[in-house]
Amino acid sequence: MPRIHDVSPDAGKGVGFGLAAYLMWGCFPLFFALFEGVPAYEVLIHRVLWSCVFLMGLVTLMRRWSPVIAALRHPGRLGRVLACAILIAVNWGLYIYAVESRQVLQASLGYFLTPLINVLLGMIVLRERMLPLQGIAVALAGIAITIQLVMLGEMPWITLVLAFSFGTYGLLRKQVPLDGLSGLLVETLMLMPLGLLALAWLSQLGVSHFLTDQRHTLLLIASGVITALPLLAFAGAARRLQLGTLGFLMYLNPSIQFLIALLVFEEPLVPTQLVTFLLIWGGLALYSWSAWQNRPVPA
Repeated sequence: MPRIHDVSPDAGKGVGFGLAAYLMWGCFPLFFALFEGVPAYEVLIHRVLWSCVFLMGLVTLMRRWSPVIAALRHPGRLGRVLACAILIAVNWGLYIYAVESRQVLQASLGYFLTPLINVLLGMIVLRERMLPLQGIAVALAGIAITIQLVMLGEMPWITLVLAFSFGTYGLLRKQVPLDGLSGLLVETLMLMPLGLLALAWLSQLGVSHFLTDQRHTLLLIASGVITALPLLAFAGAARRLQLGTLGFLMYLNPSIQFLIALLVFEEPLVPTQLVTFLLIWGGLALYSWSAWQNRPVPA
């Protein structure tokens, strides 16, 4: 039998959903760049709040409250969900800051680095066996970060925090028995009280941008919709595609961000950064080749 994956009738739709999800995620810098003058923490507050509101509407429309209610009925089991909520909030907030401060190259490098961080975390935390090519890929990533640290004299902290926060989020998320939509709703519900308190505090100080002008108000509300739409597209892709196919599509997101940083925001790419990217890309090539060679093949 031919060694072909994703030959189901829905595979074409799955690829379409996957492309839509990663294209939307890749274009996020263009959206968050519109918040010029609004602090990243305020954008984060509204992103959490309006994501929660929008997701509640979707879950109601899709009649999928059962897993959400079941999770909330056992607060003692929500420790990992709370950790996921904190990690995704850190990731979202730092990403918004990276866009606003025009450090999208560092952000894109963080998402390029994430699959290799996943391999490293799997080995350290889950005691998974690291394949030889994966070990080389992780080593190349380590060399890349070391070069940037030595040659530029600064730790690429945005890259590392984005990669480790999202990688750790993925690690914990696998241990939570909730689908993507329900899980994100529970996470944002847990953050919502803090978000409402922060919003009230900003309003009390008179520094809130919400309801002060129509443009910022609409953008802040839209941040929730923009957050949820690619998640829904990704869920549609995940139901129809093999994990390996999704993995290859994943590189679209940081690739688009990389191009936006260079061509739209005109961020400088110094030779040391280029070497860093080349080493990471080399590591990803080895990682992808290893994943392809070790993929499950139908009988």
